[in-house]
Amino acid sequence: MTETARISRIPKARRQQIRQANETAILQAAEKVFAEAGYGGATMQLIADMAGLPKANLHYYFPTKEALYRRVVQNIFEIWLRAADSFDQAPGPVEGIGAYIDAKMEISRRHPDGSKVWASEVMHGAPVIQDYLETTLRDWTEGRTAHIRRWIDEGRMAPVDPQHLLYMLWATTQHYADFGHQIETLNGGRPLSDRDWQKAKDTVKAIILRGIGATGSDT
Repeated sequence: MTETARISRIPKARRQQIRQANETAILQAAEKVFAEAGYGGATMQLIADMAGLPKANLHYYFPTKEALYRRVVQNIFEIWLRAADSFDQAPGPVEGIGAYIDAKMEISRRHPDGSKVWASEVMHGAPVIQDYLETTLRDWTEGRTAHIRRWIDEGRMAPVDPQHLLYMLWATTQHYADFGHQIETLNGGRPLSDRDWQKAKDTVKAIILRGIGATGSDT
């Protein structure tokens, strides 16, 4: 019996639960395999083994490796986009950029493999997700630079180049994911504790916000 036929005989509510659980397992496994092996080195069999599912199940949900890869990239990108909500709701750079740093650092903590997948893809010239860079990322960047320019015009921060500020924010916060092994080694071979992560976030915020002369909404 094929996977499609087997699932069709299960009650709808239960089918939805199974589908969600399988997709979650597949995406978590794919994120790890793509991070470790890269797109070229990853195989659907490796991902199926990591997910603990038959390879046929994998193809039922994602017919090709590229479709699965794009879904992994889309997931991490959507998480990054949600982290930028702080820009849209904040009255000033202390609140907006500060909250953005907090959110991006938490993403590096909670989704290190996703960050590595994105970094590897871009370093190889974005052969699969170039359309994301030319559309969604470009639109997102233009929206955030507009907020930064407004804060500059209002005198809430120094007149820095908005795009280069964003590049610095990305590089600094994503360093904690992409170079996590190096950080762990320098931390005595131990992962950062909750206290370590809070100290890291506070330090990054202090350096960047002071460096751009940021002031809060009540200043």
